[in-house]
Amino acid sequence: MTATVTRYLTPAETAERSGFSLDTLRYYERIGLLADVGRAPSGHRRFTEDDIQWLGILRCLRDTGMPIADMRRYAQLARSGDQESLAERITLLEKHDAAVEEQRALLLDQQKHLRSKIDYYRSILAD
Repeated sequence: MTATVTRYLTPAETAERSGFSLDTLRYYERIGLLADVGRAPSGHRRFTEDDIQWLGILRCLRDTGMPIADMRRYAQLARSGDQESLAERITLLEKHDAAVEEQRALLLDQQKHLRSKIDYYRSILAD
């Protein structure tokens, strides 16, 4: 039987791979979005591939505009176990998905307005 060796990432490597700043990683740990971040004997944080995957989820939620309070609730639910919190996680993500869809529709309308303005200015230049 071969032992699995866990490769640890430094905070700088984690920041680079996740796209989050070091300050954001510390903040996310402080507010509970990142839980149980490992520590080296020296006390330095060390991250795993699981942490990188979790940060990918947080990136998606943040980039799509999920409020921090909802991100924290989602993190709590995710840590509580699959069966116990699955329905509530689904509800939370569905609510966020609806908000994303609403924002997307608004952005498409605004983009149409911008393109109309661009076309108008181009018509003036063409005259």
